[in-house]
Amino acid sequence: MPTPIPDDWQRALVVAAHPDDIEYGLAAAVAVWTAAGKEVHYLLATRGEAGMAGVPPAEAGPVREEEERRSAAVVGVREVEFLDHRDGTVVAGPDLRRDLAGAIRRHRPELVVTGYFGPTWTPPGVSPAYLNSADHQALGQSVLDAVADAANEWIFPDLAEEPWRGVQYIAVGELLDAPHEVDVSTAVESAVASLTEHRRYLEVLSDEPVEEQARRIVDMSTLTEDGRRRVGFRLYWG
Repeated sequence: MPTPIPDDWQRALVVAAHPDDIEYGLAAAVAVWTAAGKEVHYLLATRGEAGMAGVPPAEAGPVREEEERRSAAVVGVREVEFLDHRDGTVVAGPDLRRDLAGAIRRHRPELVVTGYFGPTWTPPGVSPAYLNSADHQALGQSVLDAVADAANEWIFPDLAEEPWRGVQYIAVGELLDAPHEVDVSTAVESAVASLTEHRRYLEVLSDEPVEEQARRIVDMSTLTEDGRRRVGFRLYWG
């Protein structure tokens, strides 16, 4: 049985590659945390400008940024930062790590959260597996590395921000066999409403009504076989 995520922290930074990544499950946990008085900030590596078929990046980027800010507000997140890496070509390496380390120093979290970043992913009851986005893979490992970078004054000495050594935990989203979890039974409707704010993006993805898409996705990412509602994580020491 998974154990709950520790509660001895006050500020979290949720890091994702694209607008809507957080809303595909993690936002339910965010809603629980903010309702409990925790402070949560969002950090996006890109503006998702390459994510809407038929919509040029110059138009899609601002749309997706605004949708992300609205979706964040639904679950109690007021601060959303974008790093402006190019959507679809995020590269794991020193440049990304530097930007992430600088952001961790600015936001000063005790908990850093990011999505699953393995090469494939399998929702419960689905076969075969899906290929994971190259951006997700590049970002996830870089987030783990950047927590250490943020604490070390010698790795990126050009950063203006003071080193931050206060990260206690790193939580990585995990759909299957998660050793840790957040009970989100009280936050399902908030999570659905948050994802629904990505209306134009979801309309491009499918002819299915946006509200139905949002509920199906939240169900897939939070509903267990025994009917419990949870968001699963793999936890690392900061």
